[in-house]
Amino acid sequence: MKKLASILVLVFVFTLTTNAQKRDRKGRGENLSVEQKATLAVKKMTLALDLTESQQNQMKPLIANQISDKMATKDKMMAMKESGKRPTDDEKFAFANNNLDKKIAFKKNIKQILNDEQFAKFEKMTKKRAMKKGDRRGKRNSKKRK
Repeated sequence: MKKLASILVLVFVFTLTTNAQKRDRKGRGENLSVEQKATLAVKKMTLALDLTESQQNQMKPLIANQISDKMATKDKMMAMKESGKRPTDDEKFAFANNNLDKKIAFKKNIKQILNDEQFAKFEKMTKKRAMKKGDRRGKRNSKKRK
């Protein structure tokens, strides 16, 4: 009887521990408006790069534009996924080309706003973020292939 009770306690504790560690990744930031997301992003950049008030005011519309573009693209992709339609090779190329053009324009605008030291730090931050994103994709894809 004692063994059964101790096993039940262990199962109960294990269940609580695993449930406590689960994170709800869906809906993370979904309820925020573009303006709210942009404000948060600019504040994070201000902390990381020591932006002046003028730089913050210049960055906010750029970030807001970038966020709204990402949201529109995400909605478009979700609509395509729900309809079961797969993008053609030409559509994939156009999307990738357009995405790269936007990144180049964003980087050019950022470079005009930030000083050299801040821009170097921004580049370093961007590369770190891209590496983390690549790691996540690699892990996700490797699980599918096994």
